[in-house]
Amino acid sequence: MTQFTFVEFFAGGGMARAGLGDKWRCLFANDFDQKKIATYEANWGAGDIKLGDVASLTLADLPGAIVDLAWASFPCQDLSLAGSYRGLGREHDNAQTRSGTFWPFWKLMRGLVAAGRAPRTIVLENVHGCLTSHGGKDFAAIASALADCDYQFGAAVINASHFVPQSRPRVFFIAVRNGDPIPSSLVAPEPQAGWHPAALTGAHAGMTPKAKKSWVWWDIGAPAPRTLTFSDLLEDIPAGVKWHAAAHTNYLIELMTPLHRQKVARAMTSGRRTVGTMYRRTRPDKNGTKRQRAEVRFDDIAGCLRTPAGGSSRQTILVVEGRMVRSRLLSPREAARLMGLSDDFRLPARYNDAYHVCGDGVCAPVVRHIAARLLEPLLRANEAGELVAAE
Repeated sequence: MTQFTFVEFFAGGGMARAGLGDKWRCLFANDFDQKKIATYEANWGAGDIKLGDVASLTLADLPGAIVDLAWASFPCQDLSLAGSYRGLGREHDNAQTRSGTFWPFWKLMRGLVAAGRAPRTIVLENVHGCLTSHGGKDFAAIASALADCDYQFGAAVINASHFVPQSRPRVFFIAVRNGDPIPSSLVAPEPQAGWHPAALTGAHAGMTPKAKKSWVWWDIGAPAPRTLTFSDLLEDIPAGVKWHAAAHTNYLIELMTPLHRQKVARAMTSGRRTVGTMYRRTRPDKNGTKRQRAEVRFDDIAGCLRTPAGGSSRQTILVVEGRMVRSRLLSPREAARLMGLSDDFRLPARYNDAYHVCGDGVCAPVVRHIAARLLEPLLRANEAGELVAAE
Protein backbone atom coordinates (compact mmCIF):
# COMPACT_ATOMS: atom_id res chain seq x y z
CA MET A 1 0.00 0.00 0.00
CA THR A 2 1.39 3.37 -1.04
CA GLN A 3 1.43 5.69 1.95
CA PHE A 4 1.11 9.44 2.09
CA THR A 5 4.03 11.11 3.87
CA PHE A 6 3.89 13.73 6.61
CA VAL A 7 5.91 15.73 9.10
CA GLU A 8 4.42 17.02 12.34
CA PHE A 9 5.43 19.86 14.60
CA PHE A 10 4.41 20.36 18.25
CA ALA A 11 3.64 16.66 17.95
CA GLY A 12 2.90 15.90 21.62
CA GLY A 13 2.12 12.24 22.12
CA GLY A 14 1.38 11.75 18.42
CA MET A 15 -2.39 12.17 18.31
CA ALA A 16 -2.32 13.62 14.80
CA ARG A 17 -0.38 10.51 13.79
CA ALA A 18 -3.00 8.31 15.49
CA GLY A 19 -5.73 10.10 13.55
CA LEU A 20 -3.99 9.92 10.19
CA GLY A 21 -3.65 6.16 10.54
CA ASP A 22 -1.98 3.49 8.47
CA LYS A 23 -2.40 5.31 5.16
CA TRP A 24 0.23 7.79 6.31
CA ARG A 25 3.95 7.49 7.06
CA CYS A 26 5.74 9.89 9.39
CA LEU A 27 9.09 11.18 8.12
CA PHE A 28 9.81 13.65 10.93
CA ALA A 29 8.25 14.87 14.17
CA ASN A 30 9.27 17.46 16.75
CA ASP A 31 8.38 18.56 20.27
CA PHE A 32 10.25 20.32 23.06
CA ASP A 33 8.61 18.49 26.01
CA GLN A 34 10.50 15.43 27.24
CA LYS A 35 7.43 13.67 28.68
CA LYS A 36 5.61 14.08 25.37
CA ILE A 37 8.63 12.77 23.51
CA ALA A 38 8.66 9.73 25.80
CA THR A 39 4.94 9.15 25.13
CA TYR A 40 5.44 9.53 21.39
CA GLU A 41 8.27 7.01 21.36
CA ALA A 42 6.36 4.59 23.60
CA ASN A 43 3.59 4.49 21.01
CA TRP A 44 5.39 4.98 17.70
CA GLY A 45 8.96 3.91 18.36
CA ALA A 46 12.17 5.90 18.54
CA GLY A 47 13.75 7.60 15.57
CA ASP A 48 10.95 9.70 14.09
CA ILE A 49 10.75 12.47 16.69
CA LYS A 50 13.40 15.05 17.57
CA LEU A 51 13.51 16.75 20.96
CA GLY A 52 14.07 20.50 20.84
CA ASP A 53 12.56 23.93 20.41
CA VAL A 54 11.15 24.43 16.93
CA ALA A 55 13.30 27.57 16.66
CA SER A 56 16.40 25.36 16.83
CA LEU A 57 15.41 23.32 13.77
CA THR A 58 16.89 23.88 10.33
CA LEU A 59 15.99 22.59 6.88
CA ALA A 60 18.72 20.00 7.30
CA ASP A 61 16.62 18.37 10.04
CA LEU A 62 13.69 17.87 7.67
CA PRO A 63 13.24 15.23 4.95
CA GLY A 64 14.84 16.04 1.64
CA ALA A 65 11.83 14.82 -0.33
CA ILE A 66 8.62 16.81 -0.76
CA VAL A 67 6.13 15.60 1.84
CA ASP A 68 2.40 15.29 1.33
CA LEU A 69 1.51 17.04 4.60
CA ALA A 70 2.99 19.29 7.26
CA TRP A 71 0.84 19.27 10.40
CA ALA A 72 1.27 21.84 13.17
CA SER A 73 -0.84 22.02 16.33
CA PHE A 74 1.05 25.02 17.65
CA PRO A 75 0.75 26.01 21.34
CA CYS A 76 -2.56 27.62 22.16
CA GLN A 77 -2.01 29.24 25.57
CA ASP A 78 -1.80 32.77 24.22
CA LEU A 79 -4.87 32.32 22.03
CA SER A 80 -7.16 31.13 24.81
CA LEU A 81 -8.70 32.38 28.02
CA ALA A 82 -5.98 30.59 29.98
CA GLY A 83 -3.38 32.72 28.24
CA SER A 84 -5.34 35.98 28.61
CA TYR A 85 -5.52 36.20 24.80
CA ARG A 86 -2.00 37.59 24.47
CA GLY A 87 -1.88 36.52 20.84
CA LEU A 88 0.77 35.31 18.42
CA GLY A 89 3.13 38.21 18.96
CA ARG A 90 5.17 39.75 16.20
CA GLU A 91 7.06 37.54 13.79
CA HIS A 92 10.42 38.87 14.98
CA ASP A 93 9.48 38.93 18.67
CA ASN A 94 8.31 35.34 19.05
CA ALA A 95 10.12 34.64 22.32
CA GLN A 96 7.54 36.63 24.26
CA THR A 97 4.69 34.17 23.85
CA ARG A 98 4.40 30.41 23.46
CA SER A 99 2.01 30.80 20.53
CA GLY A 100 4.77 32.93 19.00
CA THR A 101 6.41 29.61 18.18
CA PHE A 102 4.23 29.72 15.08
CA TRP A 103 6.75 32.06 13.44
CA PRO A 104 9.83 29.83 13.84
CA PHE A 105 7.72 26.99 12.45
CA TRP A 106 6.63 29.16 9.55
CA LYS A 107 10.23 30.17 8.86
CA LEU A 108 10.86 26.48 8.17
CA MET A 109 7.87 26.32 5.83
CA ARG A 110 9.11 29.39 3.94
CA GLY A 111 12.51 27.74 3.68
CA LEU A 112 10.97 24.61 2.19
CA VAL A 113 9.05 26.70 -0.33
CA ALA A 114 12.20 28.58 -1.34
CA ALA A 115 14.08 25.28 -1.69
CA GLY A 116 11.42 23.82 -3.99
CA ARG A 117 10.27 21.41 -1.27
CA ALA A 118 6.95 23.00 -0.32
CA PRO A 119 4.66 20.47 1.44
CA ARG A 120 1.74 19.56 -0.80
CA THR A 121 -0.71 20.31 2.02
CA ILE A 122 -0.47 22.05 5.40
CA VAL A 123 -2.84 21.82 8.37
CA LEU A 124 -2.64 24.24 11.28
CA GLU A 125 -4.71 23.61 14.40
CA ASN A 126 -5.46 25.96 17.27
CA VAL A 127 -8.10 27.07 19.74
CA HIS A 128 -11.27 28.99 18.90
CA GLY A 129 -9.64 32.10 20.33
CA CYS A 130 -7.41 32.47 17.27
CA LEU A 131 -10.45 33.85 15.44
CA THR A 132 -10.64 36.91 17.66
CA SER A 133 -7.28 37.34 19.43
CA HIS A 134 -5.77 40.78 18.87
CA GLY A 135 -9.00 41.86 17.20
CA GLY A 136 -8.60 39.25 14.46
CA LYS A 137 -5.02 40.28 13.62
CA ASP A 138 -3.61 36.88 14.56
CA PHE A 139 -6.00 35.09 12.20
CA ALA A 140 -5.19 37.58 9.44
CA ALA A 141 -1.45 37.08 10.03
CA ILE A 142 -1.76 33.30 9.63
CA ALA A 143 -3.86 33.78 6.50
CA SER A 144 -1.30 36.15 4.98
CA ALA A 145 1.53 33.76 5.83
CA LEU A 146 -0.21 31.00 3.88
CA ALA A 147 -1.09 33.24 0.94
CA ASP A 148 2.42 34.73 0.75
CA CYS A 149 3.84 31.20 0.42
CA ASP A 150 1.49 30.53 -2.49
CA TYR A 151 -1.04 28.26 -0.81
CA GLN A 152 -4.76 28.09 -1.36
CA PHE A 153 -6.38 27.66 2.01
CA GLY A 154 -9.49 27.86 4.14
CA ALA A 155 -10.37 27.36 7.77
CA ALA A 156 -13.13 25.60 9.65
CA VAL A 157 -14.25 25.25 13.24
CA ILE A 158 -14.66 21.58 14.09
CA ASN A 159 -15.88 20.47 17.49
CA ALA A 160 -14.63 17.12 18.72
CA SER A 161 -18.17 16.53 20.04
CA HIS A 162 -19.12 15.38 16.52
CA PHE A 163 -16.90 12.34 17.11
CA VAL A 164 -16.36 11.90 20.86
CA PRO A 165 -18.37 13.06 23.91
CA GLN A 166 -16.15 16.07 24.58
CA SER A 167 -16.84 19.73 23.85
CA ARG A 168 -13.63 20.79 22.13
CA PRO A 169 -14.05 23.32 19.31
CA ARG A 170 -10.85 23.92 17.38
CA VAL A 171 -9.92 25.97 14.31
CA PHE A 172 -8.25 24.08 11.47
CA PHE A 173 -6.51 25.84 8.58
CA ILE A 174 -6.30 23.45 5.61
CA ALA A 175 -3.96 24.56 2.81
CA VAL A 176 -2.91 23.12 -0.55
CA ARG A 177 -0.21 24.36 -2.92
CA ASN A 178 -1.48 26.92 -5.39
CA GLY A 179 -1.95 25.29 -8.77
CA ASP A 180 -2.64 21.82 -7.41
CA PRO A 181 -6.11 20.66 -8.50
CA ILE A 182 -8.96 20.98 -6.01
CA PRO A 183 -11.95 18.73 -6.80
CA SER A 184 -15.17 20.76 -6.90
CA SER A 185 -16.77 18.28 -4.48
CA LEU A 186 -14.46 19.57 -1.73
CA VAL A 187 -15.47 23.22 -2.08
CA ALA A 188 -18.61 24.88 -0.73
CA PRO A 189 -20.09 27.81 -2.68
CA GLU A 190 -20.44 29.82 0.53
CA PRO A 191 -19.80 29.48 4.27
CA GLN A 192 -21.44 26.45 5.89
CA ALA A 193 -23.12 27.34 9.16
CA GLY A 194 -21.94 24.19 10.91
CA TRP A 195 -18.26 24.70 10.07
CA HIS A 196 -17.95 28.42 9.37
CA PRO A 197 -19.64 30.26 12.26
CA ALA A 198 -20.00 34.00 12.56
CA ALA A 199 -16.68 34.38 14.38
CA LEU A 200 -14.88 32.73 11.47
CA THR A 201 -16.64 34.71 8.76
CA GLY A 202 -15.85 37.83 10.76
CA ALA A 203 -12.19 36.84 10.91
CA HIS A 204 -12.26 36.19 7.17
CA ALA A 205 -13.57 39.70 6.59
CA GLY A 206 -10.48 41.10 8.31
CA MET A 207 -8.02 39.35 6.00
CA THR A 208 -5.99 41.22 3.38
CA PRO A 209 -7.31 41.30 -0.20
CA LYS A 210 -4.40 39.09 -1.30
CA ALA A 211 -5.23 36.47 1.32
CA LYS A 212 -8.92 36.52 0.36
CA LYS A 213 -7.98 35.67 -3.22
CA SER A 214 -6.39 32.45 -1.96
CA TRP A 215 -9.32 31.54 0.31
CA VAL A 216 -11.40 28.39 -0.12
CA TRP A 217 -14.63 27.57 1.72
CA TRP A 218 -13.94 23.90 2.35
CA ASP A 219 -16.90 21.53 2.33
CA ILE A 220 -16.06 19.65 5.53
CA GLY A 221 -18.73 17.00 5.02
CA ALA A 222 -21.11 15.62 7.63
CA PRO A 223 -19.56 12.99 9.90
CA ALA A 224 -21.52 9.91 10.90
CA PRO A 225 -23.74 10.54 13.93
CA ARG A 226 -21.89 10.01 17.20
CA THR A 227 -23.21 7.08 19.20
CA LEU A 228 -20.90 7.17 22.23
CA THR A 229 -21.86 9.10 25.34
CA PHE A 230 -19.61 10.25 28.14
CA SER A 231 -20.99 7.53 30.41
CA ASP A 232 -19.94 4.91 27.86
CA LEU A 233 -16.29 5.92 28.22
CA LEU A 234 -16.04 5.68 32.00
CA GLU A 235 -13.87 2.99 33.54
CA ASP A 236 -15.70 0.56 35.82
CA ILE A 237 -12.59 0.36 37.98
CA PRO A 238 -10.70 3.61 37.34
CA ALA A 239 -6.92 3.45 37.30
CA GLY A 240 -4.85 6.28 38.68
CA VAL A 241 -7.65 7.99 40.63
CA LYS A 242 -9.71 7.35 43.74
CA TRP A 243 -13.24 8.31 44.69
CA HIS A 244 -13.40 11.37 46.92
CA ALA A 245 -14.47 11.15 50.52
CA ALA A 246 -18.09 12.18 51.06
CA ALA A 247 -16.96 15.35 52.82
CA HIS A 248 -15.05 16.51 49.73
CA THR A 249 -18.00 15.75 47.44
CA ASN A 250 -20.23 17.83 49.73
CA TYR A 251 -17.64 20.61 49.65
CA LEU A 252 -17.78 20.65 45.83
CA ILE A 253 -21.58 20.87 45.90
CA GLU A 254 -21.34 23.74 48.38
CA LEU A 255 -19.19 25.60 45.85
CA MET A 256 -22.07 25.52 43.35
CA THR A 257 -24.46 28.37 42.72
CA PRO A 258 -28.18 27.62 43.25
CA LEU A 259 -28.53 26.99 39.51
CA HIS A 260 -25.96 24.19 39.54
CA ARG A 261 -27.24 22.74 42.80
CA GLN A 262 -30.65 22.47 41.13
CA LYS A 263 -29.04 20.41 38.37
CA VAL A 264 -27.75 17.98 41.01
CA ALA A 265 -31.16 17.90 42.73
CA ARG A 266 -32.91 17.06 39.45
CA ALA A 267 -30.39 14.28 38.79
CA MET A 268 -31.10 12.85 42.25
CA THR A 269 -34.82 12.59 41.50
CA SER A 270 -34.45 11.35 37.90
CA GLY A 271 -34.72 7.70 38.89
CA ARG A 272 -31.60 6.74 36.96
CA ARG A 273 -27.84 6.87 37.27
CA THR A 274 -26.69 10.25 36.00
CA VAL A 275 -23.11 11.19 35.23
CA GLY A 276 -21.89 14.74 34.97
CA THR A 277 -18.59 16.55 34.62
CA MET A 278 -17.49 19.48 36.69
CA TYR A 279 -14.85 22.21 36.66
CA ARG A 280 -13.99 24.67 39.39
CA ARG A 281 -13.85 28.22 38.09
CA THR A 282 -13.39 31.69 39.57
CA ARG A 283 -16.53 33.78 39.12
CA PRO A 284 -17.56 37.20 40.45
CA ASP A 285 -20.51 37.19 42.88
CA LYS A 286 -23.28 39.80 42.90
CA ASN A 287 -20.94 42.20 44.69
CA GLY A 288 -18.14 41.69 42.19
CA THR A 289 -16.01 39.62 44.58
CA LYS A 290 -14.27 36.74 42.83
CA ARG A 291 -15.15 33.37 44.31
CA GLN A 292 -14.39 29.79 43.38
CA ARG A 293 -17.42 28.04 41.93
CA ALA A 294 -18.09 24.47 40.87
CA GLU A 295 -20.02 24.18 37.61
CA VAL A 296 -21.55 20.89 36.52
CA ARG A 297 -23.05 19.66 33.26
CA PHE A 298 -25.25 16.59 32.82
CA ASP A 299 -25.60 16.54 29.03
CA ASP A 300 -23.43 13.39 28.72
CA ILE A 301 -20.64 15.42 27.10
CA ALA A 302 -17.42 16.18 28.95
CA GLY A 303 -16.05 19.67 29.14
CA CYS A 304 -12.95 20.52 27.14
CA LEU A 305 -9.87 18.74 28.44
CA ARG A 306 -7.15 21.11 29.58
CA THR A 307 -3.62 20.76 30.79
CA PRO A 308 -3.38 20.46 34.59
CA ALA A 309 -1.97 23.90 35.34
CA GLY A 310 -3.69 23.68 38.73
CA GLY A 311 -6.34 21.74 40.59
CA SER A 312 -9.16 23.84 39.14
CA SER A 313 -8.25 22.82 35.59
CA ARG A 314 -8.69 19.11 36.19
CA GLN A 315 -12.08 17.77 35.25
CA THR A 316 -14.12 16.08 37.99
CA ILE A 317 -16.75 13.39 37.48
CA LEU A 318 -19.99 13.56 39.47
CA VAL A 319 -22.04 10.34 39.60
CA VAL A 320 -25.57 10.64 40.98
CA GLU A 321 -27.61 7.56 41.88
CA GLY A 322 -30.67 8.53 43.89
CA ARG A 323 -29.55 10.15 47.13
CA MET A 324 -25.96 8.97 46.64
CA VAL A 325 -23.59 11.45 45.00
CA ARG A 326 -19.97 10.49 44.37
CA SER A 327 -17.10 12.42 42.83
CA ARG A 328 -13.59 11.80 41.56
CA LEU A 329 -11.13 13.13 39.04
CA LEU A 330 -11.31 11.99 35.44
CA SER A 331 -8.90 9.09 35.02
CA PRO A 332 -6.01 9.24 32.52
CA ARG A 333 -7.53 6.46 30.43
CA GLU A 334 -10.88 8.25 30.33
CA ALA A 335 -9.08 11.39 29.18
CA ALA A 336 -7.40 9.39 26.41
CA ARG A 337 -10.75 7.94 25.35
CA LEU A 338 -12.16 11.46 25.16
CA MET A 339 -9.39 12.23 22.66
CA GLY A 340 -10.44 9.25 20.54
CA LEU A 341 -7.41 7.15 21.46
CA SER A 342 -7.63 3.39 21.76
CA ASP A 343 -6.94 1.65 25.04
CA ASP A 344 -3.72 0.36 23.49
CA PHE A 345 -2.33 3.91 23.52
CA ARG A 346 0.44 4.04 26.14
CA LEU A 347 0.16 6.88 28.66
CA PRO A 348 2.72 8.25 31.12
CA ALA A 349 2.60 6.62 34.55
CA ARG A 350 2.19 9.90 36.47
CA TYR A 351 -1.36 11.29 36.54
CA ASN A 352 -0.45 14.87 35.72
CA ASP A 353 1.83 13.82 32.86
CA ALA A 354 -0.86 11.62 31.31
CA TYR A 355 -3.51 14.29 31.70
CA HIS A 356 -1.15 16.89 30.23
CA VAL A 357 -0.41 14.77 27.16
CA CYS A 358 -4.13 14.24 26.54
CA GLY A 359 -5.26 17.78 27.33
CA ASP A 360 -2.64 19.32 25.06
CA GLY A 361 -3.37 17.11 22.07
CA VAL A 362 -5.60 17.07 19.01
CA CYS A 363 -8.64 14.78 18.90
CA ALA A 364 -7.64 11.82 16.73
CA PRO A 365 -11.04 11.19 15.03
CA VAL A 366 -11.16 14.84 13.91
CA VAL A 367 -7.79 14.35 12.22
CA ARG A 368 -9.07 11.21 10.53
CA HIS A 369 -12.13 13.06 9.23
CA ILE A 370 -10.02 15.89 7.79
CA ALA A 371 -7.69 13.37 6.18
CA ALA A 372 -10.46 11.26 4.66
CA ARG A 373 -12.67 14.15 3.60
CA LEU A 374 -10.08 16.64 2.31
CA LEU A 375 -6.39 15.72 2.45
CA GLU A 376 -6.47 12.32 0.79
CA PRO A 377 -8.80 13.40 -2.07
CA LEU A 378 -6.65 16.51 -2.61
CA LEU A 379 -3.48 14.46 -2.79
CA ARG A 380 -5.02 11.83 -5.07
CA ALA A 381 -6.22 14.61 -7.39
CA ASN A 382 -2.71 16.05 -7.38
CA GLU A 383 -1.22 12.66 -8.27
CA ALA A 384 -3.71 12.27 -11.13
CA GLY A 385 -2.86 15.76 -12.38
CA GLU A 386 0.86 15.00 -12.34
CA LEU A 387 0.27 11.80 -14.30
CA VAL A 388 -1.69 13.68 -16.97
CA ALA A 389 1.01 16.36 -17.17
CA ALA A 390 3.71 13.69 -17.53
CA GLU A 391 1.88 12.13 -20.45
